[in-house]
Amino acid sequence: MAVLTIRDVPDHVKDALTAEAKKNGQSLQAFLLAVLERQANFSRNRQLLAEVERDLARGGGAEADAPDAAEVLRQARNERDGGGHPRGGVA
Repeated sequence: MAVLTIRDVPDHVKDALTAEAKKNGQSLQAFLLAVLERQANFSRNRQLLAEVERDLARGGGAEADAPDAAEVLRQARNERDGGGHPRGGVA
């Protein structure tokens, strides 16, 4: 793992970050690591969306036999949440 050092952080910035970390029950180290991980994930998401946009611009997309996205999400959430009944459904 890498070690990062940030110099010349203004006191008011450090104080605000420390307060936010404390509010979340985290150390400043844990809080800042979570912020960096979230930013890295956003960057990956932007790259993925740019790839999808390029594919769609070239005429790509789902084939006629592709499953309905809403149904796929509903099933995934149902599985994630323990296999209960889908919202609005009756078994």
